Amino acid sequence: MRVLVAPDCYGDSLTAVEAAAAIAAGWTVARPADTLVLAPQSDGGPGFVDVLAERLGGLQTATVRGPLDRDVTAHWVLHQDTAYIECAQACGLALLGGPPTVRTALDATSFGVGQLVDAALTAGAQKVVVGLGGSSCTDGGLGLVAALGGLTPACQRLAGVEVIVASDVEHPLLGPMGAAAVFGPQKGADPATVELLEQRLTAWARELESVAGRDVAVEPGAGAAGGLGAALLALGGRRESGATVIAEHTGLAADLAAADLVITGEGRFDDQSLHGKVISALVGQAGGTPVLVLAGQVTLDPSALADAGIEAAYSITDHAGSVELAMSDAANQLTGLATGVAAELGNNGPTRYR
Repeated sequence: MRVLVAPDCYGDSLTAVEAAAAIAAGWTVARPADTLVLAPQSDGGPGFVDVLAERLGGLQTATVRGPLDRDVTAHWVLHQDTAYIECAQACGLALLGGPPTVRTALDATSFGVGQLVDAALTAGAQKVVVGLGGSSCTDGGLGLVAALGGLTPACQRLAGVEVIVASDVEHPLLGPMGAAAVFGPQKGADPATVELLEQRLTAWARELESVAGRDVAVEPGAGAAGGLGAALLALGGRRESGATVIAEHTGLAADLAAADLVITGEGRFDDQSLHGKVISALVGQAGGTPVLVLAGQVTLDPSALADAGIEAAYSITDHAGSVELAMSDAANQLTGLATGVAAELGNNGPTRYR
């Protein structure tokens, strides 16, 4: 049997590449005769570059400003004339050096993301794909624009360059569903800080509108990555699903067509997983091929699984016996879970799920 192993990342516990390797290692123990194809996925957030580098090569390294004052080493991919950039490489929550606070929520910047875009343009990229997700900043992309010399110079530098905003977040920039209100608290902002961030973004939105000739703040995805989406849209970018970008640029359709069974997963498999995330994208393209989910936690009702076209979902937490062990020993626990699922399948093929 040909098995496609295509997980997303598992929060901060496992990258998509690590998760795919762990699943494959466990599956092979119980079903060594199966052919496994590893195709780690991403929706644009952390792991976006790792996934692309695994399939495309072309990994580049740059020293850029992190979300605070310290420089960080960031990776990006250059494949032919297309650059792939992950905002979390330059302004991710993991780069704060500790838990997010009110101060980091106010001070974190997207300047380093702009430096990565600058590096891509300097390298001759004619297309720049920016994966959004996992950011620590809520600056509306002001830092990115500053790194490119300001709004007018940034527009000039990107003229004739195709810019793709790779994100599955549909939130606008402002308001109760905007970047500050929805994502600010996750980045350390208390209610007063959320209000201040909203005021900053409102003023910045007017500047973006003056350059774009339209109110980009209301467009879906403008609030992604602390408003980085709004800046990139104003600079001529267009939004595409991050999961779809990965699928198209890594040849997922061909992998799915050849698979007898698909195994995917993520940190928490819940209702949001069925709306624009990696798992929903895989199911939508699987064409009837059975799909299994191996997730850190599973909170969906079994009836929702069937309605979504998913054969079965398994929890690492249930396998490990606790959330703590599932997170602290994620790779080994995922490997063990995969072995158990494969053993349950026994000598049967994918028809077991029919």
